[in-house]
Amino acid sequence: MRTFSVALLATTALFSQPAFAAEAADAAAEGEAIVVFGKGETRQVQEVKADDIAQLLPGTSPIRAIEKLPSVNIQSADAFGNYEWSTRVTIRSFNQNQLGFNFDGIPLGDMTYGNHNGLHISRAISPENIGSVRVTQGAGSLGTQSTNNLGGTVETFSMDPLDRLAVQANATYGSENTMRGFVRVNLGSSEGLRGFVSYGYGSTDKYRGNGKQDQHMVNAKLVAPLGAATLDAWFSYSDRREQDYQDLSLNMLSRLGYDWDNTAPDYARAILYADIGANRGETGLPVTNAGAGTVYPGGVTSADDAYYDAAGLRKDTVAAIGIKSPLGDNIEVSLRGYYHHNRGMGLWATPYVASPNGTPMSMRTTEYEIDRGGLFGKLTWKTDLNTLTVGGWYETNTFNQARRFYDFKSRTEAGRSFREYPTNPFFTQWEFDFDTKTLQYFVEDRIDLGQVKINLGWKGFRVTNEATAVVKASFPEGKIDATDWFQPHIGAVLSVTDKAELFAGFTQATRAFASATTTGPFSTNQAGFNGILGTLKPETSDTYEVGARYNDSRFNGVVGVYLVNFHDRLLSAASGPSIVGSPSVLQNVGSVRAVGFEAVGDLKLGGGLGLFASYSYTDATYRNDVYNLSGALLAAIKGKTVVDSPKHMLRGELTYDNGTVFGRIGANYMSKRYFTYTNDLLPGDGLGYIPGRTVVDASLGYRITDRIEVQVNATNLFDKQYIGTINSGGTGNSGDRQTLLTAAPRQFFVTLKAGF
Repeated sequence: MRTFSVALLATTALFSQPAFAAEAADAAAEGEAIVVFGKGETRQVQEVKADDIAQLLPGTSPIRAIEKLPSVNIQSADAFGNYEWSTRVTIRSFNQNQLGFNFDGIPLGDMTYGNHNGLHISRAISPENIGSVRVTQGAGSLGTQSTNNLGGTVETFSMDPLDRLAVQANATYGSENTMRGFVRVNLGSSEGLRGFVSYGYGSTDKYRGNGKQDQHMVNAKLVAPLGAATLDAWFSYSDRREQDYQDLSLNMLSRLGYDWDNTAPDYARAILYADIGANRGETGLPVTNAGAGTVYPGGVTSADDAYYDAAGLRKDTVAAIGIKSPLGDNIEVSLRGYYHHNRGMGLWATPYVASPNGTPMSMRTTEYEIDRGGLFGKLTWKTDLNTLTVGGWYETNTFNQARRFYDFKSRTEAGRSFREYPTNPFFTQWEFDFDTKTLQYFVEDRIDLGQVKINLGWKGFRVTNEATAVVKASFPEGKIDATDWFQPHIGAVLSVTDKAELFAGFTQATRAFASATTTGPFSTNQAGFNGILGTLKPETSDTYEVGARYNDSRFNGVVGVYLVNFHDRLLSAASGPSIVGSPSVLQNVGSVRAVGFEAVGDLKLGGGLGLFASYSYTDATYRNDVYNLSGALLAAIKGKTVVDSPKHMLRGELTYDNGTVFGRIGANYMSKRYFTYTNDLLPGDGLGYIPGRTVVDASLGYRITDRIEVQVNATNLFDKQYIGTINSGGTGNSGDRQTLLTAAPRQFFVTLKAGF
């Protein structure tokens, strides 16, 4: 159901502050940049400010703020970008687990679903508390706490507390019964302790099928002066529960339509599908209801066309404390420690394992628990010509992962909710403890020669991964490490005028192995793991960039070209269907080359009008065919386009703000994307792609007073029907795999914001 509802919810506050509406109007009048194009950097860097994020749909993931930047491809099945099973980020053809993600310097791992070494940014901070998001399209800065960033790096920074007593309250209502409330209370003084605490709650019904996705989040931040030093601390707690959409294939879309989904709450239909699957021999279960027959009703042709239900449950606690202090006139030191605890589950109603009571389904879970802590810091020494920085990062991570099964109550009653953590499993298929230790350091020297600035340095790391079985099954135990103590960077900036500059840089990066049973070297069996020890190489990349920037009060822009050589690509060759959890063997399968062009500009037209546009061209191809460990050809992909790597992306925005009325309309074009390695459905047909699409979003706001404003957001304004996420269920060499998710239809939302 697609509904549009408007509600202006009452908000009450007792304190006063200069209002956010007046500050926003002043910023618009002064022409402050809300997208910064990395002046002085030796690589492509863009930063999106809080004022730009504020005009997005409230509750939107911070990564949505950067999708308008060149070479950044973000897809999700929901309008907010928070639904983690569907959310995908690629930059310059590198997929999400090859990118680096940080929050206030705290490593977030690769932010993928079932993350073994971090968490999604949408569970670390409420978007209303973000100060900025910075994207480095190349391999990222040397000081980034990440061992994933072969490609780009996305860094999110929290806002600083105000130096006064203040309250901010927002309320949103809209399509699919979406409700979001947010309140932040700020306390502080200009020369003493400052801090805020916030609470946010968001809930939305699924736009197809049945279910709900919601989240509770608490954030708190403190900043305290300690003489010349500054102490800061962060705390966040998130409880997120999301019921899944059914993964689809092109064939399913043609047979069942774009609105097809899991059967919940129709439990009887799910039992019928499971009985038919057993009768046909598809699920491997014994026949218990021959009367169900062997023919599915409607357009259904397989037990995998629709499951009863599925969900992702996540609880996260993040805490950090840091200090920054000068040591004399020319030296500064900073140090930060952090802790992260996660408990999570991915739940699925599987027709492939029966409950002990004879019900032809059970609830299968993949269960996660993370306890990790770390410390990172740096020492900076400045002279007339040099800024020398030396830093390091250490993390220890204990990760437990298990596969369990829970029974349904009977053939007529499920007796379990997919929004609750189940108890009393009847079977644990496997359980492993993973211990990962990361040690990283970097050295960087910025040399200022006036018109020319040179950046030299390198970083290195050693990451040790060890798996210990609790319940072994077929998966391996053992230890493996990735070590690369020298990953260099060299770059230079030439100031042509005070407004124009040229930049060039080279960066080499290495990616560590993953510690999980569901991905990486431990996703095989013991013999497969023993076979790759000592021979498996970590992935590496070499990135070359050249570009030019221009910045003045009316126009800011950058153009650039790049070449990326990606070596020792890792690929897991599964021995069976991914949904069943069959072991795979990880191996190096060759290289990728990507060349591209990027352009982005922000023009102030006067009278409150602004124009933003970005374009990127990417040509990313596999350089080698894929062979198995015995030398047999698995996939002829040499010269084929990298999956989920559109050649053309074009984004444009027209904005307006006269201090009272503000608005934005933006268009997002993306050319076709391949979802098979061979780019084929059938060998040689070249049809393994999703067509290009253009999507338009818009927002309109009115500042009722200098303290209160109302904002309306429309996503997918023209109700474009298209595939959003690809490869949600993995990537096949060819064929029509059940690995697609449709994007959200047109939705409307209204928000009331009040600051006191």
